Amino acid sequence: MLQLAIDWNPSPELFNIGSLSIRYYGLMFVVAFLLGIQIMKKIYKNENLPVEYVDSLFMYTVIATLLGARLGDVFFYSWDYYQNNLIEILLPIKESASDSLFGIIKGYKFVGFAGLASHGAAIGIVVAMVLYRRKYNYKSLLWILDRVVISVASGAVFVRLGNLMNSEIVGKVTDSTLGFRFIRNDIGKGEAMRITGSDSYEKAYQLIANSSNYKQVLQDIPLRYPTQLFESLSYVGVFLILWYFYWKTDKKDKPGFLFGMFMILLWTVRFFIEFLKEAQVDERGEWALNTGQLLSIPMVLVGLYFVFRKVKTE
Repeated sequence: MLQLAIDWNPSPELFNIGSLSIRYYGLMFVVAFLLGIQIMKKIYKNENLPVEYVDSLFMYTVIATLLGARLGDVFFYSWDYYQNNLIEILLPIKESASDSLFGIIKGYKFVGFAGLASHGAAIGIVVAMVLYRRKYNYKSLLWILDRVVISVASGAVFVRLGNLMNSEIVGKVTDSTLGFRFIRNDIGKGEAMRITGSDSYEKAYQLIANSSNYKQVLQDIPLRYPTQLFESLSYVGVFLILWYFYWKTDKKDKPGFLFGMFMILLWTVRFFIEFLKEAQVDERGEWALNTGQLLSIPMVLVGLYFVFRKVKTE
């Protein structure tokens, strides 16, 4: 029988510069945004529009993504806590050894961006494009959305890779011999140090992953679906489909079509992969459909409306 059990134990930190920690998750956001701006510049050149418009569009998108994703996490997943701690929603007031602004800087936990939810990011981007269109009146709102979603789809690929490097948003336990042992997810930092007697959690995790003395500890960690990888690869497909429709067909001339396709494809992917994920809110683990799935359904319905509605092309 084929066995492919991968012991997943990367440090979330790529490297340190003094007290500054560069983390994979933050780096993936940077890559996503930089790639997105290059894609938009290529599109604007193709449409014979000044690429200078993309710089302001980029700023609107970055702020909307981070702020929308943060508020999405607060209201969709963590409201039970934040309703009694409103000041912590956006203010960086908690010290922490990890998790900080964009996941980049270690030392203080910037609560405003410690938790991010993609459904909130999607809503935030739509709102931002409405505001952008009011200030820069050169094309219709749907024209802008039809093109922005191509960049957003490419960015989603890297965000999920960041989640993978953080060993977070893990899949459910699988009974098959194929899967990932997410060592840092299933063994807490304090527990890892207690098991190994190490004075640092990083040393403890390395011992558990590599030392024969802790072989049984490693074997006791269950195999899980690498759902972050599943999503990332699926989003590559979403991006390629949108790219094809834009460059190889006339669908970009139907206002709202590409935006609708994005909503259908991306949130359908999310809906089905959620069946393989651990619930992000423990109390909702027994729900027939989890929070991510319930939020994805209206997104798909919006997409169906824009794809199949009858409109005159621009």
